[in-house]
Amino acid sequence: MTNSDGFDSNPPTILLPYQEWIEAAYRQVARNAVKYAAQSGLPGNHSLYLTFDTTYPGVSIPSRLKAQYPNEMTIVLQHQFWDLTVNEQEKKMSVGLSFGGVASILVIPFGAFTAFSDPEAKLLLTFTALPPSILSVADNLIAEKNENENNEEASKNTEEKEEGQIISLDAFRKKHD
Repeated sequence: MTNSDGFDSNPPTILLPYQEWIEAAYRQVARNAVKYAAQSGLPGNHSLYLTFDTTYPGVSIPSRLKAQYPNEMTIVLQHQFWDLTVNEQEKKMSVGLSFGGVASILVIPFGAFTAFSDPEAKLLLTFTALPPSILSVADNLIAEKNENENNEEASKNTEEKEEGQIISLDAFRKKHD
């Protein structure tokens, strides 16, 4: 049945978890940006706005900040941050920031992110804070996809090499005059 716009008013049942895949990919974009900033700094006028759930397991922020931001907090990485590190094994980042002139170290698991923005790039991504077990599933999906792509590339290279090894026997045949 179609409506007046010509669209089906009963959309099909989607059996593939596209939304989960899209969110996992967006989370990877945010992670890559933080990792880039940790390794190379932020170029030009780029700044990263990271909003996270302060109640998420593994979030470590000073108690005065926790009292001020009991549920959610946004930090900005632009000019005045230090010791930005990304721990891929533990799926978290840590960064030094100053709040009201007081230096603080924040530890934030990537699963705690609820939003990521780079205003210079006009980029805004929003997320649902993930339970740690689901974050592992998303990471495994990405790792599995990357491994499959690498295996396909290696298989393709092997096939190309095998195809390139055709030997002509004409050179070994005796010529009859």
